[in-house]
Amino acid sequence: MREVRGRAGPQRSIVCVLTLCFCKKLFPRFELMTSCSNGSNFTIAILRSLKDQWENTPPSWQKSDDPCGTTWEGVTCNNSRVTALGLSTMGLRGKLSGDIGGLTELISLDLSFNRGLTGSLSPRIGDLQKLNILILAGCSFSGSIPRELGKLAELSFLALNSNNFTGEIPRTLGNLAKLYWLDLADNQLTGQIPVSTSSSPGLDLLKKAKHFHFNKNQLSGSIPDNLFSGDMVLIHVLFDGNQFSGSIPLTLGLVQTLEVLRLDRNTLNGSVPSNLNNLTSVVELNLAHNGLSGRLPDLSGMNSLNYLDLSNNSFHQSEAPVWFSTLQSLTTLVIEYGSLQGSVPQKLFTLPQLQQVKMRNNAFNDTLNMGGIVGRQLTLVDLQNNAISSITLGSGYKNTLILIGNPVCDTALGNTNYCQLQQQSVKPYSTSLANCGSKSCPADEKVSPQSCDCAYPYEGTFYFRGPSFRELSNANTFHSLEMSLWVKLDLTPGSVSLQNPFFNIDDYLQVQLGLFPPTGKYFNRSEIERIGFALSNQTYKPPPEFGPYYFIASPYTFQAERGETSISSRQIIGIAVGCTVLVLLLVGLAIYAMKQKKLAEKAIGLSKPFGSWAPSGNDSESAPQLKGARWFSYDELKKCTSNFSTRNEIGSGGYGKVYKGIISSGQVIAIKRAQHGSMQGGLEFKTEIELLSRVHHKNLVGLVGFCFEQGEQILVYEYISNGTLRENLSGKSGIYLDWKRRLRVALGSARGLAYLHELANPPIIHRDVKSTNILLDQNLTAKVADFGLSKLVSDSSKGHVSTQVKGTLGYLDPEYYLTQQLTEKSDVYSFGVVMLEMITAKQPIEKGKYVVREVRAAINKNDDEHYGLSDMIDPVIRSAPNLIAFTKFVDLAMQCVEESAADRPTMSEVVKMLETILQNDGLETNSTSASSSITDFGTAIAASRHPYNKDALQRKEISDTHAFDYSGGYTISRNVEPK
Repeated sequence: MREVRGRAGPQRSIVCVLTLCFCKKLFPRFELMTSCSNGSNFTIAILRSLKDQWENTPPSWQKSDDPCGTTWEGVTCNNSRVTALGLSTMGLRGKLSGDIGGLTELISLDLSFNRGLTGSLSPRIGDLQKLNILILAGCSFSGSIPRELGKLAELSFLALNSNNFTGEIPRTLGNLAKLYWLDLADNQLTGQIPVSTSSSPGLDLLKKAKHFHFNKNQLSGSIPDNLFSGDMVLIHVLFDGNQFSGSIPLTLGLVQTLEVLRLDRNTLNGSVPSNLNNLTSVVELNLAHNGLSGRLPDLSGMNSLNYLDLSNNSFHQSEAPVWFSTLQSLTTLVIEYGSLQGSVPQKLFTLPQLQQVKMRNNAFNDTLNMGGIVGRQLTLVDLQNNAISSITLGSGYKNTLILIGNPVCDTALGNTNYCQLQQQSVKPYSTSLANCGSKSCPADEKVSPQSCDCAYPYEGTFYFRGPSFRELSNANTFHSLEMSLWVKLDLTPGSVSLQNPFFNIDDYLQVQLGLFPPTGKYFNRSEIERIGFALSNQTYKPPPEFGPYYFIASPYTFQAERGETSISSRQIIGIAVGCTVLVLLLVGLAIYAMKQKKLAEKAIGLSKPFGSWAPSGNDSESAPQLKGARWFSYDELKKCTSNFSTRNEIGSGGYGKVYKGIISSGQVIAIKRAQHGSMQGGLEFKTEIELLSRVHHKNLVGLVGFCFEQGEQILVYEYISNGTLRENLSGKSGIYLDWKRRLRVALGSARGLAYLHELANPPIIHRDVKSTNILLDQNLTAKVADFGLSKLVSDSSKGHVSTQVKGTLGYLDPEYYLTQQLTEKSDVYSFGVVMLEMITAKQPIEKGKYVVREVRAAINKNDDEHYGLSDMIDPVIRSAPNLIAFTKFVDLAMQCVEESAADRPTMSEVVKMLETILQNDGLETNSTSASSSITDFGTAIAASRHPYNKDALQRKEISDTHAFDYSGGYTISRNVEPK
């Protein structure tokens, strides 16, 4: 078709569109060309064409003809040009025609999880020169992958996995110099992996690629030697489930960034390269189900290795190598149908992270001696069909041991469980619905674990391709996945359901996922598209132990959008009933009118809850005092903050912003101003002020006053000059906190919390104890701040208050999170985390490590003067000549973070123990100061009811539900932590 020339501006665009539409009518297979692509009308014509070709497009596509003017769901525009098309999990049906090539400004195209999209990809997809993200995962596209994809020079993310593509991998993909993610898995691709020649490109040119996911295809031939090189940055090489032959290339050992290497389920042969142990970052190595021969590879030095499988190969007969017992990170060792002989190394069973040993069908003989010290996490040892003649277990191992097919089972041991096929006694983890009783839902609806309401969840299947664990009953592991999902996908806490985890035939961990809407029964389309994109684009990152994954969503049932134009018989009946009701309402109108005056007066009273406090005239100073908290006018606060200028802003958060100001008396104050979306009702705000005005303690930040006028809700606090404990531990404040000062800060903040729990009327649970909510004044006296999440204990005789889970991850009590039952002991847990923070100066969750779990593990391994924590102690205090009472302080902190609330002390008991530490160890020279809290509480408090000891610690395992990065929380630059 000829380009239309000689016309300018809109006229040219209109002629082009009219001409193209006319051609479309005459020739249904005619594809829109780009000759008029400078006009926005052309973009509109293309999207209309796609709408005509697809079924189940979003309803907004039907309501308007202008996708950019009145936004179509899933369409992002810039200057009337479409830059992103995101339609994940929309239930689309149809084909992706060459018309898509006309969207030349497109940067992101995500059509993932639409099983109804079929047919081949048009070569015109290569016209999308600005495309950066292309995700077609989980559809039903077929035919060959267009070689024109190699023209997309800006492409960085390419996911074509889980379709029906056939043919060879286009060598033109080697031109994609910016590509870091290449996923072609789970198709029907054939042929060899293309590498470059002097005249053509290949995948060896993808120097920035981190992911080669080619698994579960029909690729064949040898893996080319020149596919890998030392200047590549690959972290995942997944070639499993193909038909590769030949030897493992020696060049693979040059890619030292590798973390997961799966070559299993191929027909590889020859020896394993001797330089493979150069890959010291590898956490999963799977070479099983090949024809590999020669000596068993030497993997010494691969100290990051979690999972190793060398099963079903043809290695030379040998004894178990020494490196078996040196891989301290190993969780799973699998060498089945191998040629190992001699004794099973006793040291193997002492590895601290080891969970499973599976070495059936080898030639192990002699005595099996597991020794008296066995790793605490070991749950399965499978040695069936070997030649073991006797066993020495000692007392260290109580879990599953399978010895069927060994001579030892011909002895008296033959009647024991060791010589029987044993079923795993513990079921795999599933999200509990115990709190919901026996509630059932209509068809297609499910019970939400968070609210126990029936709703339509977003569902699908996770496939984790290289997890570092094999124990599926460990609730802590899956709690960490649940929490990371609702945090990183911005969902309601507890709204994630995980069901039926198991390892499938491909040795992938398969988990059913359900995500529930925060309100109502349905997600809207925008939410579904957002979640789908996060899971298909790998924006969501699971906890590290789950490794690489892919996700396939199930079709989602959207809320019906009714648009009937005819009147049904049901509607007629409804109208008749409605008319009858209307007559009755008219009859009752007179009665309603008589009561209207009283109702109006009551409403006025509710809308002005501060009426009895209002100042006389305009003089705010004449406002009545409320136990020390005064009324501020809005104009006064506006003036003392220079009209709430940004230079006076010292913090911000979900509640609003915090400003520094100076009132007429010269007092410096911190002003917390609520943003309108977070404001509570007038009565609730009044109640909060009445509560805060009654709370007076030297270790609590005091309320100076409040403002409730001109649509504002403002709290005024005393200004604390030396910032937060977090700032001081991090060194940002320039203040040196030595060990003695830290102990005093711990004692002061403990006294403040104990006051809230026992002397406030009514008692208060803080609910957000953390180092950024502990402030230090000019004398470094600790003051607990921010009661924005505090909860009144209305009946102190009750053991708990049922509530929604709130707080900050890392400090959050795992029992509170799991049961949603809040008690004062939840504050104790959070305070214990703060105590560990004082020791290490690290945040609770840092680089994926949870301080409670790290300290607990270190204590279990060591018994020296510092409990094996020397490397974890803050360098600021580590060099001190003597950390007096250090172990006592650690003991108390670990008692506070016991998993069960019943095993934790009360805050008043914590105060008593801290006072004892300061007095008995000579750290507190002023005994009056150290014991002042006894006077505060009126009576002396008994010593801890639950004395901590290391043996008790070893019997407990802390929940690691918080072991991941938390992207939420507050941004605070100085003293006052906002609500």
